[in-house]
Amino acid sequence: MPFVRIDAHGTHAARLDALGRAVHDALVETLDIPHDDRFQVLTAHDGARGTLRYDDYLGVRRDEGVVFVAITLRAGRTTGRKQALYRRIAELAEAYAGTEPRNVFVTLTENSPADWSLGHGLAQYVGSGPC
Repeated sequence: MPFVRIDAHGTHAARLDALGRAVHDALVETLDIPHDDRFQVLTAHDGARGTLRYDDYLGVRRDEGVVFVAITLRAGRTTGRKQALYRRIAELAEAYAGTEPRNVFVTLTENSPADWSLGHGLAQYVGSGPC
């Protein structure tokens, strides 16, 4: 079960929704996440109540179209699957939301099954495989 946070600079609800769909569809396609396993926090930053900071680190020219995607999920994916996920998120963010791939910044944070409670105060994943 991934938990996704998406932060976008100066955007509207339709773009946030499109970005959320892009990330979810990429997770389903590349990591075999179940279709109904969607937990996302989508936030727009307008510059007054919140903003995003970025530079051109590693020669990537970002602009105000930048999107930060932070995904927390259980450990166990190969480097190749993670790379496929990054590529697919960038492709779908462009297709669904018009976000240039250079503006898609993704981080993964992995943890263990005991680090999740999906409700009722239980650790539902204790004893199960990756999601």
